[in-house]
Amino acid sequence: MAEILRDLIEKRHPRNFGEYDCALREVIQEIMLLALWRAKFFERAAFYGGAALRILHGLDRFSEDLDFSLLEPNPRFQLDAYLGAVDRELAAFGLDPTLEHSKRTGPVDSVHALIEVGVSERIRRLVPLNRIVKIKFEVSVDPPGLFATEARHVLEPVPFFVKAFTPGSLFAGKVHALFTCRWANRAKGRDWYDFAFFVSRGIPLNVRHLEARLRKSEHWTVGVIDVTAIQGMMSDAIENVNLDAAKEEVRRFLADPRAVDVWSKEFFRDLAQRIRIE
Repeated sequence: MAEILRDLIEKRHPRNFGEYDCALREVIQEIMLLALWRAKFFERAAFYGGAALRILHGLDRFSEDLDFSLLEPNPRFQLDAYLGAVDRELAAFGLDPTLEHSKRTGPVDSVHALIEVGVSERIRRLVPLNRIVKIKFEVSVDPPGLFATEARHVLEPVPFFVKAFTPGSLFAGKVHALFTCRWANRAKGRDWYDFAFFVSRGIPLNVRHLEARLRKSEHWTVGVIDVTAIQGMMSDAIENVNLDAAKEEVRRFLADPRAVDVWSKEFFRDLAQRIRIE
């Protein structure tokens, strides 16, 4: 298994230590997904977020965390039942996983774990550095409804499949983040980068799921959301974002940091006009 881990990293052709870290993190994420599939986790939950975009849809930026949503609300859901399977799978590939903590956030909203993964003694000679990677693993246990899911195959480290949000539902989650997230002194450029990814590929937005998310977070309380309302909220978000800070936040996740040089308020206004809805 040690050689498989090394080969999976080398297939990503890391050119420096920063890219090596990103490649190692992505391989670890795929091993964790494999473990969850073996444990039948995807009978109860679906994969979403930036890592889902990267692994399933070829998003050209790296992602730090793994995010999931239960298919049905269940405030009693226990994440710990699946962490043992993740631990065993990582160890089989010559990795040393350590659970730093597992807890709930809020009364019933989500459960999460922080897993620290190191390289074991038996494969340190096969990798350039003895790296330690921390991956946050979060599950929404009281999700807003009206999302759609699909089965998507992952080919590495062995073929398996995951249940995931459809692209339109992923898009809705990203737009919700742009409308509602407030980062003190820190603009989350990854959300803006992903927004451009969806629009550039002509992916229609699941507007009913977006509305469910906005109602749950109490950012929309009256009427039915349509494309005009979405574009109006996008206009407000664009006016309020610090694009210089957003660029700096996202650059370290990009193979080519120059990809955000084109960013401007006018650029995002143009993208907002191109939003399509399902």
